[in-house]
Amino acid sequence: MVGYSRIPELKSVDFDGALFWFAEMQVSGLMFHPDDDPADIIRADGAGSMFSAHEEEEARSVMARLFDALHDDVYAAAYPVVMNGFRVRLDA
Repeated sequence: MVGYSRIPELKSVDFDGALFWFAEMQVSGLMFHPDDDPADIIRADGAGSMFSAHEEEEARSVMARLFDALHDDVYAAAYPVVMNGFRVRLDA
């Protein structure tokens, strides 16, 4: 049995799909840097891993698909979401 996962589905493997996926992760409080292994992410309260083993695999799979398709544009898709999370207003 797989169980519940908080990792959103990647709707499309393109820039807009990546942007939307990162936004969903941010809203859920699950955002992480694209270069980080989800297994290395620790909860803010220090009480263990942010993700279950199943969620780690799901997040790795999504990131692999995005990097295969978008290469370094993955960072460009994540950037506005991260900056919004920090409440940094970007120029249009």
